[in-house]
Amino acid sequence: MSARLKGRRRAVNALLVEVARWADEHDGVKAVVLVRSYAHGKERMASDLDLMILAENPEALANEGWFVQIRPDAHFVRAASWGPVRERRFRLRSGLLVELNFATESWADVPLDGGTRRVLEDGHRVLYDTGPLRVAASAVRTDR
Repeated sequence: MSARLKGRRRAVNALLVEVARWADEHDGVKAVVLVRSYAHGKERMASDLDLMILAENPEALANEGWFVQIRPDAHFVRAASWGPVRERRFRLRSGLLVELNFATESWADVPLDGGTRRVLEDGHRVLYDTGPLRVAASAVRTDR
């Protein structure tokens, strides 16, 4: 692994701690899960950081400036919607792309939706959870 990638990994881990702390301080946040390449340790320098955030009011969180508050170097890139998921993408000064995906707890309801199942099966790491991801992650493990 290159020194640059090791440095990127350290920076990502620090950011994940900040996001988990933020989630713990906000009652409306029900879960935060890291997904895709960083979740299963197969990231590259070009990989983006993908977070799924489950909340009582995901639309409000998606439109708040909380991420820029914890990462002032974050530059908003785009917003998109994927069914029930609201995406907000940011680029950090380091070049790292951070994709924040917001949905209600129902995203993790069992039986799992096909899209949720694919995301979780592709690799995930729970950073914060008040319960909904425990059940969903368990469903992915038992169905294999």
